[in-house]
Amino acid sequence: MSNYKKKEIEVPIDGMHCASCAINIENSLNKLDGVSKVQVDLNSNKARIEYNPDSVSIKDIDKTVEDLGFSIPKDEITLKIAGMHCANCVSSIEKALNKLNGVDEATVNLTSQKALVSYDKKLISHDEMGKAIEDTGFEYLGVDSQTDSDSDDKRYEKDLKDKLNRIIVGFVFSGILMFVMYYDFHFFYLSMSEISLLIAIIPFIYVSYPIIKAGFNSIVHKHLDMDVMYTMGILVAFVSSLLGTFNIILNSSFMFYETAIMLASFLMLGRYLETRAKNQTSTSIKQLIGLQPKSATLLIENNKNNETNNSTDKNKEKIININNENYLEKKILIEDIAIDDLLLVRPGDKIPVDGEVIDGNSYVEEAMITGEPIAELKFKGKSVFAGTINQDGILVIKAIHIGKETILSQIIDLVEKAQSSRPPVQKLADTVVKYFIPTILVIAIASFLLWYFVEKTTLLFALTTLISVLVVACPCALGLATPTAVTVGIGRAAEYGILIKNGETLETSGHVDVAIFDKTGTITEGNPEVVDVIIFDDIKNNTETKSDEDADSDISEESQFGMTENDFIQMIASLENNSTHPLANAIVRKAEELSIDLIKISDFENVTGKGLKGTINNKNILVGNKALLEEEGIFESEDTNISFNALEKYDELTKQSKTAIFLVYNESIKGIITLMDKVRPNSKATIEQLKRMGIFTLMLTGDNEKTAKNVANSVGIDDYIAEVLPNEKLEKVVEIQNTDKKGKVLFVGDGINDAPALSQADIGIALGSGTDIAMESGDVVLMEGNLENVVASIQFSNKVMTRIKENIFWAFAYNIILIPIAAGLLYPFFGIIFRPEFAGLAMALSSVTVITLSLTLKRYTPPIKKLREKLSLS
Repeated sequence: MSNYKKKEIEVPIDGMHCASCAINIENSLNKLDGVSKVQVDLNSNKARIEYNPDSVSIKDIDKTVEDLGFSIPKDEITLKIAGMHCANCVSSIEKALNKLNGVDEATVNLTSQKALVSYDKKLISHDEMGKAIEDTGFEYLGVDSQTDSDSDDKRYEKDLKDKLNRIIVGFVFSGILMFVMYYDFHFFYLSMSEISLLIAIIPFIYVSYPIIKAGFNSIVHKHLDMDVMYTMGILVAFVSSLLGTFNIILNSSFMFYETAIMLASFLMLGRYLETRAKNQTSTSIKQLIGLQPKSATLLIENNKNNETNNSTDKNKEKIININNENYLEKKILIEDIAIDDLLLVRPGDKIPVDGEVIDGNSYVEEAMITGEPIAELKFKGKSVFAGTINQDGILVIKAIHIGKETILSQIIDLVEKAQSSRPPVQKLADTVVKYFIPTILVIAIASFLLWYFVEKTTLLFALTTLISVLVVACPCALGLATPTAVTVGIGRAAEYGILIKNGETLETSGHVDVAIFDKTGTITEGNPEVVDVIIFDDIKNNTETKSDEDADSDISEESQFGMTENDFIQMIASLENNSTHPLANAIVRKAEELSIDLIKISDFENVTGKGLKGTINNKNILVGNKALLEEEGIFESEDTNISFNALEKYDELTKQSKTAIFLVYNESIKGIITLMDKVRPNSKATIEQLKRMGIFTLMLTGDNEKTAKNVANSVGIDDYIAEVLPNEKLEKVVEIQNTDKKGKVLFVGDGINDAPALSQADIGIALGSGTDIAMESGDVVLMEGNLENVVASIQFSNKVMTRIKENIFWAFAYNIILIPIAAGLLYPFFGIIFRPEFAGLAMALSSVTVITLSLTLKRYTPPIKKLREKLSLS
């Protein structure tokens, strides 16, 4: 019988398809030390595990499952924290959270004072995470989504005011003390040092209390951070003065009262400036959050039997008529909106939800969502998005997505997660910070011992170097170098509708040398239109071509070949109606325009990359490209003349960059329908810019060779690969990655079949006008689907990485230059000593300098955007 306390957990697992998957997981988990029993349920996709937490951790169990190729879904939460000042604080909290059973990964952002935690809510609660944070010595403010932004602003203002008051008191009394000490002021029987003590004691406690409290708190929780260093420096200065005042060990020459207060004041000034600057780095995310309206106008059907009509509530007295139906208006909170609610949006109001326009028309400003400054006209059937601003007309909309499901909420969530991520370059700073403080302590003590015992200087001089080294050293600048630049840069990119999902993408973008583009919906607009309907004469072996203009004028006219154009479109649209492909949608849309009723299809089959199959009236129907007809042997079984004419016409049409689709009914080729997709207006300019950046461009398409060549030539693509099946896109990306070992591969796409390639590429860029699954797979999402933003995203990434490297350089340079000076390096040569109060000022300015450099990104405009602005002005 086992003598340990067993625990049982239930772990959800994604990716299991068969019994062998379950058996594989069970066998692997049972091999882990500490796991006594495993039962995997394929139906519920869960594993019930009995284990000894002292022998095996949840992370070990998760890793074992993931190493087999399966995934374990995790919940994510953002926690708000107060009291972090440096990279060591970040490291302490991350260690505490990552040790918790049920926490998969915790990433702490010093700039935003938040922790992004991936966890299993069945194993750990928010309160337990909060307790771990508080046990580390910091203040846990709660879950980000559950805290009020107004209370955050009040807390920020209160904190600034408190710091400013301490700074003012500190500098005023430092000035008084300098006056007293300079003129050797005496009063009755009190010496100058005693008067200085009386003046200094209360201001010193008031100004330095937050720093000393944080320092002792860190010591209690066994953390060696900068608060400990500052506390040591401040207390050494004050205690030395105290001992000198009463001639205990030291004499009256050890007067550091003004230094102690001024040092604390400079440290407080640094934190004051740092707090203000860090608050400015999150301006973009605050603007996004500010787009969310607090209330909305609900429309309630004016039913006399409805209880709402009997209410005397003044909010329900207004009546509005929509499509001959009367509705009552009612003001409600945004949280009370339900899906399918009808909402009234007046000029100047913010759209409260993602929805569809039911009535009215108006221009809507969508700049903060899409990055496009031009307002878009919205009318019945058009989609609108939460947070956008209605300009000049009244709209009635139906709620489709509410709360966390809106595009705006998803953008906010994505940007916040991205701002919490770290590019790999941060690892260098993290490694330095890990050893920074112990190294500084060694240098400070060594400088004291060297000057006092080896160089035989005064104790006053040796103490001065000790204090100066303790306070001038600053890992804070190193800790802020990356997160401030990432926060500002990603926020600025979001203003242009460019959502960069993680820090690694920022770094990888600078090494891209191959950019692969999907054609349909990426290089082209993705809205193909029917151009020609060609019906073959199966009696006279002839053809007739009818353009859209002719068809619209006489659509019901019988062709002399036995099949009308309406019959042809009805048949092909009926089959295409079962597909979601853009070409299929265009053909079905054409049938709707012509008011053609569709026919029920049986035995539908999608032949990937080639076309569709089915039956009508027990007769086979095929709709697809030449490859499908070859595969089905249609050209061999069909009349020779018809086959020849069909292939000749097919080649002729594809040379014109048209997509040609055959219709085969009852084993006979009935005709061809052609479609064309317009090239995006900025595709050519985008490709040109990428070439100037030294990036090779490639286009993948399922279209025929001639169409692919024409599109590639029209936009200047370096190379193209035609007739690529959807499942082959991934293979092509892998092939190019294997060939190009040094550089990185970027893939741009918008469809479901692009998702695997987007995930495989070193950087996947998904167009926001595409499918949700494509956007989830991409590392970057372009909200407007504006192709020039592919270039802009690379330019943004390069700019942010340049700023991060500059920040890290200055952070290193500051410490490398000033620490030796504080230790007295210049004294033997120039007689220069770095006084502690000025060391404190230098320390404060180092962090502020790094943040200020990062803030310059708020004004950054990508060169391609500047070029477009210049062209539009000219």
